[in-house]
Amino acid sequence: MKPASRRRVAVAGCTALGAGLLRASLSARPDSRAFYGLGLATAATWAASGLALGPPRLGNKSGAVLALPIGGAAFGVFYGCALIARRIPPLHRAISDVLRYADEAPLDRTLFIALVSGAGEELFFRGPVYDVAGPRPVAASTGVYCLTTTATRNPALTLASAVMGTLFGLQRRATGGVVAPLLTHLTWSTLMIRYLPALFPGDQTGG
Repeated sequence: MKPASRRRVAVAGCTALGAGLLRASLSARPDSRAFYGLGLATAATWAASGLALGPPRLGNKSGAVLALPIGGAAFGVFYGCALIARRIPPLHRAISDVLRYADEAPLDRTLFIALVSGAGEELFFRGPVYDVAGPRPVAASTGVYCLTTTATRNPALTLASAVMGTLFGLQRRATGGVVAPLLTHLTWSTLMIRYLPALFPGDQTGG
């Protein structure tokens, strides 16, 4: 088997492993040892796979400068959409099911899991997944990213991964590396976890 083919097989295997861990982590009870352990295992899988199958390309500095305001702008769009989504019962339930992890656990712990997971995802999906994706890496890597989140069976997460995966992929293409999408991802995640639960007070359920 050629090196390129072996790399694709390795990427596929790591994707399947990470998807399984992601599914298990979001099936665990919030603020439980299982949730934190599986969350860290998922993040470690993405990060270790991204580094092992890399090396990661960092990209140009100008993209990193714009990454933070882009993350803030993305949050603003999602916040506006959440105002509408909370009036749509299926989306309301899906978003509430995710937000219960922020609502039922200390903010610092939930935020830590989200940030290490986000960093690991960018090292992997905008690293080797993007690199082996073929002639249309933005679309292909975003497709893999979405497919991974479908393992959670949560339509809100899958929809978010489609939108943000496209943005991260475009940043990867424009800057030539993972730093810009990584910083945007961390900024967006921080704001989402800090402010979005306030739109769904008392709605988080243990489903």
